[in-house]
Amino acid sequence: MDGHHLVQVTSGQVNNRLRELRAVRRWSQADLADRLDVSRQTINAVETGRYDPSLPLAFKIAELFSLPIESLFSPGSDDAGQSR
Repeated sequence: MDGHHLVQVTSGQVNNRLRELRAVRRWSQADLADRLDVSRQTINAVETGRYDPSLPLAFKIAELFSLPIESLFSPGSDDAGQSR
């Protein structure tokens, strides 16, 4: 294994652990937004699944929490893609 991990991405919503990780640190959405240089509304939209973060933002989030990106984000449930 070369240390790289592939994550299958399906069309549809991306699940994330952002709210959970923010809550553990007792950060408000505004606190997290300031740390990532985005708006609080962006954080809210990502947490509620209305917005999937750009790849650069996803990497910034992973770096901030010192976690691999694939542990923060996972494909949403898509019944059509389950049979693969």
